[in-house]
Amino acid sequence: MRIVVTGAGGMLGQDLVPVLESEHEVFAYNHSGLDITDKRQVSDILDSIRPDIVINCAAYTQVDKAEEETERAFRINGLGVHNLALECDRLGIVLCHVSTDYVFDGSKKRPYTPFDNTSPVNAYGESKLAGERFLQWVMKRFYIVRTSWLYGAGGGNFVKTIHRIASERDEIRVVSDQIGSPTWTVTLSEGIKSIIESEVYGIHHVTDRTDGGISWFDFARAIVELSGLKTRVIPITTDQYPTPAKRPSYSVLETYYTEVSTGFSPPHWMDSLRRFLESFL
Repeated sequence: MRIVVTGAGGMLGQDLVPVLESEHEVFAYNHSGLDITDKRQVSDILDSIRPDIVINCAAYTQVDKAEEETERAFRINGLGVHNLALECDRLGIVLCHVSTDYVFDGSKKRPYTPFDNTSPVNAYGESKLAGERFLQWVMKRFYIVRTSWLYGAGGGNFVKTIHRIASERDEIRVVSDQIGSPTWTVTLSEGIKSIIESEVYGIHHVTDRTDGGISWFDFARAIVELSGLKTRVIPITTDQYPTPAKRPSYSVLETYYTEVSTGFSPPHWMDSLRRFLESFL
């Protein structure tokens, strides 16, 4: 397939492009090469390349800052996706859009399926849901791939932050009452590849396997232990660590539908974390 990847310079894009290039012709664009908020630029590039599929990794991802920069978040995560959807629909191109667990409010307390109702609790989640809605309103053939707690080599993330802080301190305090599923960018990249090759259109969930979810505290403790550090990790509550943006207390994504429909089987989160740390350290 001929594939255009937007946001290719980001954390996900840096791992996704090599995974796709193993079997497909990839045209990778970072923000300076393709600004998805510029409808004319989107139109010109897609007109000239005529790909089979566009994979949108371009996104505004600063969850707390989105509470202040709401308009910017919506322009990128909402209107930018709308631009892609309109042009892909016009040219008969399939669009694959990467979304988030933060479209859910966390009240279910069981893993969220692609069929569950969305109800974001912060501006970032609302902006990502806007992109999903625009895409579904415009197109018939599309993939929405939701993921959670993403980390990788190509950008700042929880794993790198915890490793750095734990290397500098005797103890760290981490929230223990927010439950989700970490996802290595390599896992997500391989999942996206399986999904687009399957042609099973619709909404998919891709995360590393956690068998019901883990807390940020559990995740941090594993990072410290696998890194060979002696830092003490202390559990705290969300109330003890207030942030500008509210987080869902439970946002585990159910991956079963994607597994049975595409054949993709995500690795266990500890295996992914171990492999990442081996390459990172």
